[in-house]
Amino acid sequence: MKTRIILIATLMLFYYSIAMSKEPATLKNHSQIGSLNVYTTPELYPLASKWITEYKKSNPSLKIALVTSRELDIWADLKKNPGLGFMKDESLTAIKDAPVWNMVVGRNVIVPIMNQANPFKDEINKKGITTKGFARMLKPEETQTWEALLEIHQGVGTTEIQYYSVNDPALTSGITNFTGINREHLQGIQVENEQQMINAIQKDRLGVGFCRLNTLKDELNKGAAPAITMLPIDKNQNGKIDYSESIYGNMQEFSRGVWIGKYPASLSGKIYSVSTAKPKSESEISFLNWVLTDGQQFLTSNGYSDLVYNERQSQINKINEPMAYSEIRTAGNPVLMIKFLLVLAAIAIIMVLELVVRRIGEKKIALSVASPVNLLNCISRAAAVIPKGLYFDKTHTWAFMKKNGTVKLGVDDFMQHITGPITRVEMKEIGEKIKKGERLVTIIQKGKHLNIYSPVTGTISARNKNLITDAGLLNTSPFEAGWVYVIEPANWSLEIQFMNMAAKYGNWLTSEYARLRDFFATAVRVHVPAFVTILQDGGVLRDGILAELSPEVWEDFQTKFIDTSR
Repeated sequence: MKTRIILIATLMLFYYSIAMSKEPATLKNHSQIGSLNVYTTPELYPLASKWITEYKKSNPSLKIALVTSRELDIWADLKKNPGLGFMKDESLTAIKDAPVWNMVVGRNVIVPIMNQANPFKDEINKKGITTKGFARMLKPEETQTWEALLEIHQGVGTTEIQYYSVNDPALTSGITNFTGINREHLQGIQVENEQQMINAIQKDRLGVGFCRLNTLKDELNKGAAPAITMLPIDKNQNGKIDYSESIYGNMQEFSRGVWIGKYPASLSGKIYSVSTAKPKSESEISFLNWVLTDGQQFLTSNGYSDLVYNERQSQINKINEPMAYSEIRTAGNPVLMIKFLLVLAAIAIIMVLELVVRRIGEKKIALSVASPVNLLNCISRAAAVIPKGLYFDKTHTWAFMKKNGTVKLGVDDFMQHITGPITRVEMKEIGEKIKKGERLVTIIQKGKHLNIYSPVTGTISARNKNLITDAGLLNTSPFEAGWVYVIEPANWSLEIQFMNMAAKYGNWLTSEYARLRDFFATAVRVHVPAFVTILQDGGVLRDGILAELSPEVWEDFQTKFIDTSR
């Protein structure tokens, strides 16, 4: 393992020495100048116009030309005059044969709703409604009752389903795509708008309808006890709402479920930014960074849904990630390319040989798991310590600027709850430079290790020597005695924009614990089936759970949990 780390570090240094010849474009912390072309479909014009108006308030010197066109015309315009386009799923499909670069910047989520006092609510929440069930509900051929739809025999009286509909093309399109019913065959009690539909369902215990997610959020945020709720969808049509479909507990859980694909795609349209190639100009990158941060608030006021924190961060990383090697100038120096390829080949051969030796010379370590009773323990949002005054990053690190302008860095409390007792750390040396997203420190637990990534860029001016002899300080005092480095920051004012203070970070951790449960319910199910059973039964994970699992699980946790959040 040490050999592999050394080889990878050597490769990265070699890559870095070449890449220095052409630094990727990054967001600058100053008002933009120059010009930017923005193209949009008519439907998204109000949103694009609002984004541009608000962005120009802090960038008055930037000239932005907004053009409204059909999707095919947008593509033609982008080829003639490069810039950014905004369009929805269906528009993107129209240019599917074009080599278009795209990224998600917002969503148009449609949700089915019902009355909170529906007499069949418990049965509905248990079984959910399938796509075919919704189709039966909306078809005009015959009267549909809740008993027939849920296949139950209960009570006496009128339980006819009352479906309320709005003459809104965007809503209708999503509903028809979801149910497969032609637009002209949709029936129901017509109302003028979504708010009237919500008001009608609040008064009708048997009523249902479809509305935009942001409209539902507005209703639930009014403060009074909500009289409506989301109607669960049985996506896999197995007759029950199982673990993979249980996303209706709260708005944060639901929004995250939409992002990771637990919700029907036909009801979750995306808003894309498109271009002929990955944006490279400073004005394009800066504008997209703004759209994914401050600009998200204007999605809801225009009828759309903003992205969840994790999705925003992944998209920000997508546009700010370093250039691939193929994009770096090596023209005129083919020797560098040959050397680079030779290094890659040598590393690949050595790693394959190492893997073969390990598999032949070692017995596979069996995964161990505590009893179900012991597993039902205390990893939870409430257990996390989140001091005020610090900046927290999605890499599970924290940063604090001292009075002298240096920045102290460390690992957050969440990570030590997962790993259990940390027995050793591998640290960088004083004077080393580190970039945001690069390895900050390696934490080790009895030979099993995880790489933690830096939230900021800078030069290390001090490191915590006490961690070398007492790595357990990361467990007992992660924010005080267990700090890791002090650095001279290189881009502090920009990079703190992608971090959060205590309150927002605490809210984000709620979704992170959900992602942790997803990891153990999927990535580990083959090796430790007990985890899946426990999680499906509503159990919580034991504090320090990784300490009980094998190196193979730690490697999966690194690649499928930590690395994916960079």
